[in-house]
Amino acid sequence: MGPTAELAVIGGSGLYALLDGATEHVVETPYGPPSDAVTVAEVGGRRVAFLPRHGRDHRHPPHLIPYRANLWALRSLGVRQVLAPCAVGGLRPELGPGTFVVPDQLIDRTNGRAQTYYDRGAVHVTFADPYCPAGRRTLLAAAARRDVPAVDGGTVVVVEGPRFSTRAESRWYASIGGTVVNMTGHPEAVLARELALCYSSIALVTDLDAGVAGGGAVTQEEVFRVFGENTDRLRGLLLAAVATLPAERDCACGRALDGITLPFALP
Repeated sequence: MGPTAELAVIGGSGLYALLDGATEHVVETPYGPPSDAVTVAEVGGRRVAFLPRHGRDHRHPPHLIPYRANLWALRSLGVRQVLAPCAVGGLRPELGPGTFVVPDQLIDRTNGRAQTYYDRGAVHVTFADPYCPAGRRTLLAAAARRDVPAVDGGTVVVVEGPRFSTRAESRWYASIGGTVVNMTGHPEAVLARELALCYSSIALVTDLDAGVAGGGAVTQEEVFRVFGENTDRLRGLLLAAVATLPAERDCACGRALDGITLPFALP
């Protein structure tokens, strides 16, 4: 039996559906069930899977998302390339609500999350560049074709949540090189790398973080409102990107596990 899908989109807050005419797949994994059933449809002649990161009813808060199950489920369906939209807070005054950022780096400030598949054996994956360069180019090109301005590059500071940052914290995140702040980008990115998947993110700024000049106290209502106002733009951009991702992978992501003896077989 061939793969069910070759690439996937993991939807963030407010993006609970993406594909029209999709079939639903319930997937079991060694790490429990994923956030929700995976829907699969054809886009631009390619089989695309969609998984809502928080579940369709937003049942999973960011610190309790079954990240390992999510990435494992997608790989088991045949997925090798992942696009991961997310909501973020801006850490720079010029990155106001509605701005899109295609990051190239991240800083992990989470704690207590299971962030590896390899709890035994010597499996140390390279993670110097967390995001797939081919996926990043595709997202930026799709944004340009649709006249959606997108910032090329930036560092996502991933915090534990579910609370928002204090003003002092957000000023510190900016001082150490952060561009935007988010609660879900890690361990999602590193788990994708541990499965030799291509993983690229596009971040929608929903607010200026609390410690940024011009920023106020961040509220959930504001975040959800801004994301909702930009869902159509994001959906169109993602569909354009999945249709143009290179079919043949020539990046280093697929070779991330070369020369490493794994303690178990991958799906």
